[in-house]
Amino acid sequence: MSVGVGLSCSTTTKLSQRRSSSSFSSKTTRRCCVKMAVSLDEKNKKNFSLRKSEEAFAAAKPIVIDSVKGSRMWDIDGNKYIDYVGSWGPAIIGHADDEVLAALAETMTKGTSFGAPCLLENVLAKMVISAVPSIEMVRFVNSGTEACIGVLRLARAFTGKERIIKLEGCYHGHGDPFLVKAGSAVATLGLPDSPGVPKGATYETLTAPYNDISAVENLFETHKGLIAGVILEPVAGNAGFIAPKPDFLNAIHKITKEHGALLIFDEVMTGFRLSYGGAQEYFGVTPDLTTLGKIMGGGLPVGAYGGRRDIMEMVAPAGPVYQAGTLTGNPLAMTAGIHTLKRLQEPGTYKYLDKITGELVQGLVDAGKKAGHAMCGGSIGGMFGFFFTEGPVYNFEDAKKSDTAKFARFYRGMLEEGVYFSPSQFEAGFTSLAHTPEDIQKTIAAAEKVLQQI
Repeated sequence: MSVGVGLSCSTTTKLSQRRSSSSFSSKTTRRCCVKMAVSLDEKNKKNFSLRKSEEAFAAAKPIVIDSVKGSRMWDIDGNKYIDYVGSWGPAIIGHADDEVLAALAETMTKGTSFGAPCLLENVLAKMVISAVPSIEMVRFVNSGTEACIGVLRLARAFTGKERIIKLEGCYHGHGDPFLVKAGSAVATLGLPDSPGVPKGATYETLTAPYNDISAVENLFETHKGLIAGVILEPVAGNAGFIAPKPDFLNAIHKITKEHGALLIFDEVMTGFRLSYGGAQEYFGVTPDLTTLGKIMGGGLPVGAYGGRRDIMEMVAPAGPVYQAGTLTGNPLAMTAGIHTLKRLQEPGTYKYLDKITGELVQGLVDAGKKAGHAMCGGSIGGMFGFFFTEGPVYNFEDAKKSDTAKFARFYRGMLEEGVYFSPSQFEAGFTSLAHTPEDIQKTIAAAEKVLQQI
């Protein structure tokens, strides 16, 4: 069986201030849809093969992708799929969008990297500041991992404290302090904690189960006056799709305020995906600091961290907390991000994403139960997940009750039907504006067939 592993990235650099005059006009509602046949016909199904992919990377045998467009992807063996991974989140307006590609081609004539400030950084920074409630100043970096490393350093410097609470199953990149009970590929590959990480790097990292307020409160009492902040995914997307319980985020916000700690939302995955203002706008909870990535780069490497002005002014060169990156704020990533965010501002965007994603998940779960499988799932905006367990799933321990062997058979069966889901039970899925209602119905029909067979 083929297994693919995806790594998420994000990038950019420079501090910009909120301007009350910043505004962006909306365009007429438009959907960019590429309509193509979904499933392989019976003849092609009999010939479904991953031979070239397996030869290209013999050790891991992943599916090797050749090209993408809209909601579709093609591998080097010529197989075509409806894609629900979307480059692990960035492709929210669809792969290889014509407008974004045209803008990139124009920008590229001026150069790909300057090693100096470019005006496009300010344009994207103003858009981010205008969109995300918590961000008054923003620093662009080169990846989601880099954003989380930078924000952790900043939180410690601002509070003068060193300990940090992360929630089990939440993934904040591959920085040493975060590789403790992490999600994403760490969970998929069954790695308890990564070799090569010295004990000193994680000594100040405390962990608590997601959705468990009492556990967080106990950590603050046990380590009174020593905790710099709490970092979490507001919707855990690297342990599957796990939504917060009612008032969980509000309770975390209250606890951090009471103890003089900072609340950090890792919105690398949820930013611009649950709503234009991210999870914090959707749930109405404003953290002190936020990390972003994926969608903000429109398919190119990009990321950022930002938050309250008094905190962000500590970042160099305005303050003493150092951060730098060679390719941060490069004009290509900025261009793709600007044009992607402009599209997301169009009326009806998130209503459409919420509708098709909800229909997809409901169809998958209904098909599973009809076939006699224990299944549960959920979605918000263009983000979703499902588990082969009865549920409910409130944390990573609940997620681990899933039948991963059954998921593997389902994954392979859906590949043969021309549908590409994440190859891990412990990863969220993503829809895009390029996915059509027909895509959703064809996916559900394929799932009904596969679920009857496994």
